[in-house]
Amino acid sequence: MSTEHTAWYEHWFGSLYYKILYQSRDELEAQEFIENLLNYLQPLPGASMLDIACGEGRFAVQLAEHGFDVTGIDISHQSIEQAKAHENERLHFYVHDMRFPFYINYFDYAFNFFTSFGYFAHDRDHVMAAKSFAAALKKNGILVIDYLNREQVLDNLVPEETIHRGSYTFHISRKLEREHIMKKIEFTDADNKLRHYTESVAAFSLSDFIQIFKKAGLRLIGTFGNYKLGSYDPLTSPRMIMVFKK
Repeated sequence: MSTEHTAWYEHWFGSLYYKILYQSRDELEAQEFIENLLNYLQPLPGASMLDIACGEGRFAVQLAEHGFDVTGIDISHQSIEQAKAHENERLHFYVHDMRFPFYINYFDYAFNFFTSFGYFAHDRDHVMAAKSFAAALKKNGILVIDYLNREQVLDNLVPEETIHRGSYTFHISRKLEREHIMKKIEFTDADNKLRHYTESVAAFSLSDFIQIFKKAGLRLIGTFGNYKLGSYDPLTSPRMIMVFKK
């Protein structure tokens, strides 16, 4: 349950209900995205990679299967507990807050998948996170951020929606509030108790990201608009996939 003292992402992502609501995500599309990214980036064999906000590790596992040395970090203890089942000599997971430095000047590549940025209420926290991302990279290291595309999302925002998942009925409302895309989720649990969760993601534009990551010493070197790495259109692209270099 949401509380004033706990940030929304700390109790929502690791919950059973998050998995139930988003159970229909396209795993094949996610796998193809990784293949397309690797074809574009051409990492050297054994390259070191950081998956920031890795969740239960689905992207990190796939990267490790290609022979790379992969570390996943996430603030959710529950998610990391699940991810650790996949650990091996090339794959490791840690509970960690993305705003604070992890390994320094260590990784060849860092990834932030599936709109796993923009969670914070204050821009200073986003800048802190950007600086920690940059600090983790070696000189000339590459950061890839996969984010929602602001204008496309706002143009297609569904204000109210009901989603059925087995015995659960999720009532979802969406709006733009204080330059954050807010999603409120309500449902009744198995004990007939009404539950409320919220997702809040900053409605950053490409220029916002350029400014934030410039403060961290990273420059934008490429932008794509979908998981096939097609060209980016700020009005119509389903995603905003950015490639930064240290």
